Amino acid sequence: MVSLGLNLTDHAPLVEQIVGAVSRQIDNRALPPGTRLPSIRDFARSEKISRFTVVEAYERLVAMGYLTARRGAGFYTAHQESRERLAGEDKDGAHQWNVASMIRHVLEDSTGLLKVGGPWLPDQWMDQTGIQSILRSLARKSGRHLLSYGNPFGYLPLRQQLQVKLSELGLSVPPEQLVLTHGTSQALDLVIRHLIKPGDTVLVDDPGYYNLFGYLRLYGAKLVGVPRNRDGPDTAALRKLAAQHQPKVYFTQSFMQNPTGTDMSPPVMHRVLQAAEEFDLLIVQDDTYCDLQPGPSPRLATLDQLNRVIYVRSFSKTLSGSLRVGFVACRADIAQHIVNIKVLSCITTSEFSERLVYLMLAEGHYRKFIERLRERVDRARVDTLRKMHALSMEAFVEPVSGNFVWARFRCVEDASQLYDSGLKDGIMLAPGAVFRPNLEPSPWMRFNVALCSDPRLQKFLQKISGTRLPSAISVSSDDPLVAIERCYAEM
Repeated sequence: MVSLGLNLTDHAPLVEQIVGAVSRQIDNRALPPGTRLPSIRDFARSEKISRFTVVEAYERLVAMGYLTARRGAGFYTAHQESRERLAGEDKDGAHQWNVASMIRHVLEDSTGLLKVGGPWLPDQWMDQTGIQSILRSLARKSGRHLLSYGNPFGYLPLRQQLQVKLSELGLSVPPEQLVLTHGTSQALDLVIRHLIKPGDTVLVDDPGYYNLFGYLRLYGAKLVGVPRNRDGPDTAALRKLAAQHQPKVYFTQSFMQNPTGTDMSPPVMHRVLQAAEEFDLLIVQDDTYCDLQPGPSPRLATLDQLNRVIYVRSFSKTLSGSLRVGFVACRADIAQHIVNIKVLSCITTSEFSERLVYLMLAEGHYRKFIERLRERVDRARVDTLRKMHALSMEAFVEPVSGNFVWARFRCVEDASQLYDSGLKDGIMLAPGAVFRPNLEPSPWMRFNVALCSDPRLQKFLQKISGTRLPSAISVSSDDPLVAIERCYAEM
């Protein structure tokens, strides 16, 4: 194969560079039909890049019809009719299904496996007793909430209660600008359906929320990552990328960012909003973990008062993942569009669940519970940081709130190398590559502090601490992110 001339300093993601270079060679007949390409390992070694990147690029080329994959034999250039047959299909399909595979893997029951990088707090930390009490009371009351569809915007008393909660952040939102959803996931889905068309470029945090990345690719968006610093996004890079790519939207988190745990400083928030105004950007602010913060702090939405900011949030992470209650707060015109999409896609959300959450809020159960939960998370975070320091691990920041710590071993250049070792010890890690827009390698890992007291994790981290891993480590056959490479591991 002719040299690809990859440019590691180019803003274009390596995956896109590889796909473009290989497809051009095939179109120009420099790679005739039936030519065998280098194996994933050989390609990664020769170009000095991550195998994740090669897997992603090869699978995109397969999806585009440029390559065919032969089990046990490798990847080969396809005949022209194969490409024509696949023309117009989703070029990013392989990426989004890899993300879906990973989420399914985390959700599925893996007996005895410690999912230390998972996003959820343990069930035993949640307010099951309070939910059961309200549930019994609600079930005894007759009414349409037991049988009928709800209001398209969602249960009005809950929206009014949310109006009060948001005012604590300095955000003034009338109920008609609040749309209730099935958690943050549906909130983001509705916003994306309203804003994004295939081919649109969007800005995202790098690193950021991998599930969001999957959503965006599913709708045909082109992702451009904005580097995340310790005080929020790199605003100089944001301005440069906005000028270069002319994106429509920037998706970000102000506080307790997933996965880094960082908070956006007030000066950075002001610069982000200035850039949004200058480049005509909308900002979607995901504030899912808001209630884990000890005191109210201004958000992007607070400073902007929903002019350019769309604010999404839920109770899934702090009350119940089963209830699936979230919301979108936005301008009135955007709210109308989102409600129309909502009724077309799911009619309404569950009024029963919304009434339950309303009673938890209105009767004070949630406030008392969240205070206890916040204290418990804070203790776990302090303990986790202390143990990491003792093991000479580096934390990207020492978060002041939230349940995520973004940390690394200084001796490990690509945390994906640790995945296999972790599984052998009964631990599922969350390597940094999965949180990057195009699966670029990363030395960092996300840790959920609520799960970090398990002795198995401590033993594993002690084993790794201070030890440089070999340059070539086999990837676990159970790793959903490299399911493609698993099938062709012997190529």
